[in-house]
Amino acid sequence: MEPSLVDRDAVPPPATAPAPAADALPQARSRARPYRYYDLIMAGFVTVLLCSNLIGPGKVCRFAGVTFGAGNLFFPISYIFGDILTEVYGYARARRVIWAGFGAMLFATIMGLFVVHVPVDPGEPFNTRIQPALELVFGNTWRIVLGSIAAFWAGDFINSYVLAKMKLLTRGRFLWTRTIGSTIVGQGVDSLLFYPIAFLGIWTTSKMLQIVLFNWIFKVTVEVVFTPVTYAITNFLKRHEQEDYYDRGTDFTPFSLQV
Repeated sequence: MEPSLVDRDAVPPPATAPAPAADALPQARSRARPYRYYDLIMAGFVTVLLCSNLIGPGKVCRFAGVTFGAGNLFFPISYIFGDILTEVYGYARARRVIWAGFGAMLFATIMGLFVVHVPVDPGEPFNTRIQPALELVFGNTWRIVLGSIAAFWAGDFINSYVLAKMKLLTRGRFLWTRTIGSTIVGQGVDSLLFYPIAFLGIWTTSKMLQIVLFNWIFKVTVEVVFTPVTYAITNFLKRHEQEDYYDRGTDFTPFSLQV
């Protein structure tokens, strides 16, 4: 029996999914598409991070009457990479790079401890020279290792978070305020974590506070000096990647790899 007109009108239309908000579409597309330079920036970040932590810290330099660790000349560059990543690609993609750096540091630490403590072959004369050198360079105490990893992890995530929030607050203007402001906070956390974890009870409190303050100012100064370079690289990437990400609605938990 053919249904009546009332019956036909009573049949509900097929269910359809609600359309996404218009402002969510560009964000979704930017997360889904590949980038030309993202992987290279990640590789550069991890390279600088490993080299500055493995090669630099063991040497104390003196220049123009100022004493500083050699690693301090290069470690701030990792923060510049972090600024560029967050500014161009957003917090979530910077978060993946920070975890990549964390994994690289952890692996380098484990490998260094293994190489130092694995038994040497007494029949190889060169081992009498290389083993003391390996112990000197890679035989860091557990406090220094723990301090380095914890300070890097916390400092970099806070740096990225502050920059992402400041970008929303400034509506994308005044890039220098974000790069320098986030570095002031991130490097401050880095120094306040590393030196007490590594040297509290070994150095006097006054000496440690002096070193913390000097290194914090020194690293922020490097960021300020490199501001024109940061501007140039950021503008290049935004232009060629066609990306300028704003972290609206971003989940800022550090414990995720989702983009």
